Amino acid sequence: MKSWIRTILILAVPFLIAACDQNGNLMRDYGLEKLSKGVSTEADVLQTMGQPDTVWEEDDGERTLEYPKGPMGTTTWFVFIGADGKFRDYKQVLTEANFANIKVGMTQDRVRKILGKQRTVVQFKRKNEEVWDWRYISADTSQRFFNVHFDITSGLVTGTSSSDAFVGGR
Repeated sequence: MKSWIRTILILAVPFLIAACDQNGNLMRDYGLEKLSKGVSTEADVLQTMGQPDTVWEEDDGERTLEYPKGPMGTTTWFVFIGADGKFRDYKQVLTEANFANIKVGMTQDRVRKILGKQRTVVQFKRKNEEVWDWRYISADTSQRFFNVHFDITSGLVTGTSSSDAFVGGR
């Protein structure tokens, strides 16, 4: 009996790995496995993924389609469309590596273009501070919040922090 289970697991692992993106997320949950880079069109992406929350238009004609899976979700997908209207690539942006790109002095617009739509916005008027947060899965697989702190007056980043997210809580 044990050898039968081992055989099934050995056969299943390559298929499970193939179904994951570069960050280990199951692509089938979002339909990304149905898209082919350089072949699929923006219309194919929209049919597969639905309407994006935000579309970022670039000067060179390229577009970034933003698919946040919050507020309780832990992923935000950016889908990149070339100037020719073809699907180029995608990435899950709520990662610790990507959070490292947020620097003091950045504008709110720049932060949005790096991390996508925030889960919540909270103002602390006495501190002249506004905090945006995103729920994500940390390297140790726990749910956490990544927080970006802004000066209310200037709208510029003053710092970042992270905090525990309690499952079932806010």
